[in-house]
Amino acid sequence: MLGCVSHIKESSVKMSRLRFKKNFKKKKSPNQRRRHTASQPSQFLGTSLFFQKLATGIKRLSPSWKACIPLASIIFLVWSYAAVAQAPPSTEEQLANLKVGLDTMWVMVAGMLVFFMNAGFGMLETGFCRQKNAVNVLAKNLIVFALSTIAFWIIGFGLMFSDGNAFMGTGGFFLSGADNSPAIGDAYKGIFGSLNWTGVPLMAKFFFQLAFAGTAATIVSGAVAERIKFTDFLIFSILLVGLAYPITGHWIWGGGWLAKLGFWDFAGSTVVHSVGGWAALMGAAFLGPRLGKYQDGRITALPGHNMSIATLGCLILWLGWFGFNPGSTMAVDPGAIAHIAITTNTAAAFGGVAATATAWLYLGKPDLSMIINGILAGLVGVTASCAWINIPSSAIIGIVAGILVVFAVTFFDRIKIDDPVGATSVHLVCGVWGTLAVGLFSVGPNVELRGGAPLYTAGPAAGLFFGGNFTQLLHQIVGIVTVAGMTVLLSTIFWLALKATLGIRVTPEEELEGLDIGEHGMEAYSGFLKETGAGGIHSMSSGMTGSTGNVIDSPMR
Repeated sequence: MLGCVSHIKESSVKMSRLRFKKNFKKKKSPNQRRRHTASQPSQFLGTSLFFQKLATGIKRLSPSWKACIPLASIIFLVWSYAAVAQAPPSTEEQLANLKVGLDTMWVMVAGMLVFFMNAGFGMLETGFCRQKNAVNVLAKNLIVFALSTIAFWIIGFGLMFSDGNAFMGTGGFFLSGADNSPAIGDAYKGIFGSLNWTGVPLMAKFFFQLAFAGTAATIVSGAVAERIKFTDFLIFSILLVGLAYPITGHWIWGGGWLAKLGFWDFAGSTVVHSVGGWAALMGAAFLGPRLGKYQDGRITALPGHNMSIATLGCLILWLGWFGFNPGSTMAVDPGAIAHIAITTNTAAAFGGVAATATAWLYLGKPDLSMIINGILAGLVGVTASCAWINIPSSAIIGIVAGILVVFAVTFFDRIKIDDPVGATSVHLVCGVWGTLAVGLFSVGPNVELRGGAPLYTAGPAAGLFFGGNFTQLLHQIVGIVTVAGMTVLLSTIFWLALKATLGIRVTPEEELEGLDIGEHGMEAYSGFLKETGAGGIHSMSSGMTGSTGNVIDSPMR
């Protein structure tokens, strides 16, 4: 019995093995093969094809390119290792880098807006001057920033912002010296300690301050227009930006003696505008008036030739001031930037309206040139205090500036200071007013506005009209007087030296013909007739008719 069972088991096992071999050797159907093929990982097929194509491509390369493949492979491996080995920055480091990037972007954009103000000055001054001098005015406004860049890079920035003494900086020429910007405060280690409050790279600091320096030189251009030699203006601009402007600027923005005294000027009513205004005043005085301006005790109007581009220039300057004042935060501080923009715009608006009303009442007509200068007067007037005052105060500052500029224009004419564009009235007179306004309208540190955060924590003491005493106002007066004295002294030396060596005024024949021809040998409006006399008597073409007309001058009230 047991033998039969064993025999049956052995037979069963043999039959199972035969069926297995038969099934194994049996050919698979097409459907089965497709399923098998589809189940293979596609990545191996793709990799195989990739390497086949790569090998084909390498074979087609020239020997020199084939030699570069091992080197490229090594570089790739090294970079991959470095990327893996480098620890990722912490959240705090990422936020700090982001802040530096945002602050730098804001400072650069603001500096570009201030730079664009050169176009505004060029349009404004050209429109206010006569046709025969248009090329000369445009050339001065264009070349002055190029010269300012060179002078400020070589010596001006170092004199103004490097560590030195209370009078001037003593290093940093050609932007040399130690500097670890954008580190701030106690972490800053360098020679430009007066700028350690702003966390941007040194090049961003330089670019922004350069735009301000160029503005000071451009102010002079308008006051001496239509009779100064082109060469003398270029030399004076270099001396102003390289020496005079940085020295007084160091006193205030460079940590000098006025800053330690407690004098404050946020964006430059004194540092930029008054300095340019004093230099312009001395230039106009030493040059003397234009031919035909003052005759037989009468003030003869010499009207500008194109009020359209003068108005365009005013609008460009108005726009640029939103880089000038808010940009002086030199950091992305949303509250401060917005507040300064509104105080700046408010002063400009009220200045323009006030000058319009004053000219209408005082001169009998709403003179467009007075409207333009009124807007600019409001902007200059609020520049020193824009970060430290409330909005109603900015309106008052603008109103006073708009009124002042109208009377200043007529005052300088009465004392025979010939300023074709009103630069001294706008930048000097209203710059002084704006500096005084700091001591009158500043709200004081740590004072909350509208229940929010304090307007500022470090800055001038409360002004006389906001619960303060005369201390801040006295500090402002000291700054005005001393900066005026130094600027007048240096400007006088510069102008007298140029007058004694080169002569600063063109010949009467060149002045009558126009500086475009005499100084540059070209005309702004080729094919059009131009002024032929000294006293506003014009020969003007109209289309192709060649018609002419005379303009009779009248005394200014």
